[in-house]
Amino acid sequence: MAHRSTIHESLTAVFQVRRFPEGITAGSDVSEASGASGAEAPRRSLDRRCPPGQRTELAVLLWERALDPAKGTWSLPGGRLRDDEDLDFSAARQLAEKVDVRELTHLEQLSVFSDPHRVPGDRRIASAYLGLVPLTADPKLPPDTRWHPVSALPDMSFDHGVVVGHARTRLAAKLSYTNIAFGLAPERFTMSTLREIYCAALGYEVDTTNLQRVLSRRGVITPTGATASPGRTGGRPAALYRFTDTEIRVTDEFAALRPPS
Repeated sequence: MAHRSTIHESLTAVFQVRRFPEGITAGSDVSEASGASGAEAPRRSLDRRCPPGQRTELAVLLWERALDPAKGTWSLPGGRLRDDEDLDFSAARQLAEKVDVRELTHLEQLSVFSDPHRVPGDRRIASAYLGLVPLTADPKLPPDTRWHPVSALPDMSFDHGVVVGHARTRLAAKLSYTNIAFGLAPERFTMSTLREIYCAALGYEVDTTNLQRVLSRRGVITPTGATASPGRTGGRPAALYRFTDTEIRVTDEFAALRPPS
């Protein structure tokens, strides 16, 4: 068997909850559909009702390859591990340098992908990461970079679609038994905002009252004592909450959120 050198790289699936046009499908041009950043990122919250023709989705950050191999496909941000850095530093550096994402609220190692044939040429072993960006962040992206709905991925490079799937599964699982949603939420939020975040991240509907009851009982969220500004239709102002902790912790190791039957 011919000897090949081995390259170690980091890849990061960065997720954010964003709004996309209804009916968007795999391969749609999200830049034309919803602006240069690939989708609308609500600057403050999702308390305002989603405009007609749009839906709230979990999005992943991807860049389009301009050169072979796999020219024209979409990749997760990442690159080679340098001799003078560890993997965590490498993942954060790649995001800052290549796609100008610096406002990560959570970053954790996901898995190692080491199939000898996962990419052509020299062997590459990828340490994959899960990264979360808060709802209120709107990073300025390079022209070749877009947010894509996880439910409608474009033509992906190599095994990057598999990595996205692993990251989505990890996030959904951790939403059940940890406080990881702090990484997707604004600093203060209403329960309707938090419900939209959970629905987008899980991929199914969640009841607001049940969500509030469960998270309050576990000490995951805390009332701020403040209320949101009333909407155009008036009504009683909604209470504002915050996450009790902004670092990952297990809240109920045996818990499992499940889609409605």
